[in-house]
Amino acid sequence: MRRAVVACVCAVFLTTGTACGSGPDSNGATGSSAGAAAATITIKDFKYTTPTSVAPGVTINVNNEDSIAHTVTADSGNAFDDQANSGASSFTAPSKAGSYPFHCTFHPEMHGTLVVK
Repeated sequence: MRRAVVACVCAVFLTTGTACGSGPDSNGATGSSAGAAAATITIKDFKYTTPTSVAPGVTINVNNEDSIAHTVTADSGNAFDDQANSGASSFTAPSKAGSYPFHCTFHPEMHGTLVVK
């Protein structure tokens, strides 16, 4: 009887260990893989501070440290147009690599470039 109990306990541990492993799942991704990290554009004193470059499709957090609203609006097309009130907002980077000049629609002297690669 004791052998049967030990065998059952061992079977439970073996089954649980293989079911909870961190190996690849059905789509080939591992449990420890992470997506592209979010990037941040900071607005302070009517100036943009941008990351050197970002991955396509990554989340871009916009941190507006000024007390008035600004925008992060692509100069051409509709790649992105974020209304950045005082505080935080976000948008998705374009999916196509390239340099994307942008401006603030409220303050035409404010310009920046988002590099996607």
